[in-house]
Amino acid sequence: MGRMVGIKDVARQAGVSVGTVSNVINRPEMVAEATRDRVQAVIERLGYVRQESARQLRAGRSRIISLLVLDMANPFFVDVASGAERAAREAGLGVMVCNSAQSPEEEADYLGLFAEHRVRGVLVTPADVTGANLEGFRRHDIPFVFVDREVPSADGCSVSVDDIEGGALAGRHLIAQGHRSAVYVSGPMLLPQCQDRRTGLRGAFAEEGLPEEAMVHIEAERLDVASGRDAGARLLGISPRPTAVFCANDLLALGVLQALFAAGVSVPGEVALVGYDDIEFAAAAAVPLTSVRQPAFRMGRTAAELLIEETGDEAATHQHRRIVLQPELVVRDSTFASRPGA
Repeated sequence: MGRMVGIKDVARQAGVSVGTVSNVINRPEMVAEATRDRVQAVIERLGYVRQESARQLRAGRSRIISLLVLDMANPFFVDVASGAERAAREAGLGVMVCNSAQSPEEEADYLGLFAEHRVRGVLVTPADVTGANLEGFRRHDIPFVFVDREVPSADGCSVSVDDIEGGALAGRHLIAQGHRSAVYVSGPMLLPQCQDRRTGLRGAFAEEGLPEEAMVHIEAERLDVASGRDAGARLLGISPRPTAVFCANDLLALGVLQALFAAGVSVPGEVALVGYDDIEFAAAAAVPLTSVRQPAFRMGRTAAELLIEETGDEAATHQHRRIVLQPELVVRDSTFASRPGA
């Protein structure tokens, strides 16, 4: 691999000072046209690219926002990233997207990388529910905003969805369809989102006077399709078989749907199924999936806007805010006209 071309190489080839090259790049109006053209020709011939990171460090402000999500294989986080990227682009900034893979160890590594590169700020959906990683990150004085989770203290911004209400929406819908019990398939219960969605489902059942045992809980290892298939196999072993299932996200629900299909169980004829997030694949499933929609794009955009405000010209007047968005139930075939006890 060849040596990286530097500004001194350009100056030497063009027969000018380093300061002149710098002016051509940053203040071209200060350089005579003939000299400017000669320097630009050398820049193009050598393929010189200015070291933006060094320049930003000297200026004390990066143009890069980092986004650290739980699982980039989940289309929900792709939509969050799209919203953040749109807000950043409008502000003349870039977004570096990283995936913690639900691992506190990988999260810690990425936070260390962000500190080394002195990014402008961080948007993060925490994998470490203890908060230890972010508490350690605070010493670097780099602002961060929680995404898809409320900030546990008053010294930061957050953008989240009312997951308790989301779970309640799913529960009320299943009750309205005639179900009097349900299985809740969650990811790891260390995650607050999984806890809140279960709380909402239980609350909806309690509103109808249904006992706690009306909800059976299956905890999956991860929030992905493979874990959903495993949960579906466990569900099939429950006797009597439940007539309704609520999953903590759509990927789990799609895995459960695959397991039910493989066992010859009809959805929604024998089992009604509700997911969460309303990713694009939910509507395109073999049986279109009823799902609790999260405004993912809006969540990412709003979080980025808060971070941009905190790190930009309005930093002096910025006040930390907790923004809680509302979920919406999208009803499709996977719960339509199901027949409990059929």
